[in-house]
Amino acid sequence: MGNSQRLRELGITLPAVAAPAGSYQPAIRVGDQVWTSGQLPLVDGALAATGKVGADVSVDAAAQLARTCALNALAAIDSLVGIDKVSRVLKVTGFVASAEGFNAQAAVLNGASDALAEIFGDAGRHARSAVGVYELPLGSPVEVEIVVEIKE
Repeated sequence: MGNSQRLRELGITLPAVAAPAGSYQPAIRVGDQVWTSGQLPLVDGALAATGKVGADVSVDAAAQLARTCALNALAAIDSLVGIDKVSRVLKVTGFVASAEGFNAQAAVLNGASDALAEIFGDAGRHARSAVGVYELPLGSPVEVEIVVEIKE
């Protein structure tokens, strides 16, 4: 079963690729890998939420935003090489705009990781970093970047 078929079975439609907000590409291919730029939780071109996790945004809401970021990253990958070429998710890096004292960044990033495991099964299990930061672009609560291995 291909990845696009799995997405259909799960009822997931990848969004349109977000237009870059600067001088960069949404994703680039290097050999048998695709690296995405950091993806914000954009829905129809607008941030789904703003603020700091642990003050303005709950952990559960932030985890859903991280899922949105992951789907946006998959859309960038799909646009570049096609989602069916993804053979494995290698690395997820997530940044969480954190209120003072907030330290559940890993719980937020589970939203992205769980989505990737749901879509890719064992091939969605990956290395990960969950980093708390003071601010993110446009006031976003979360940003996610993904590295995948592809096959021809």
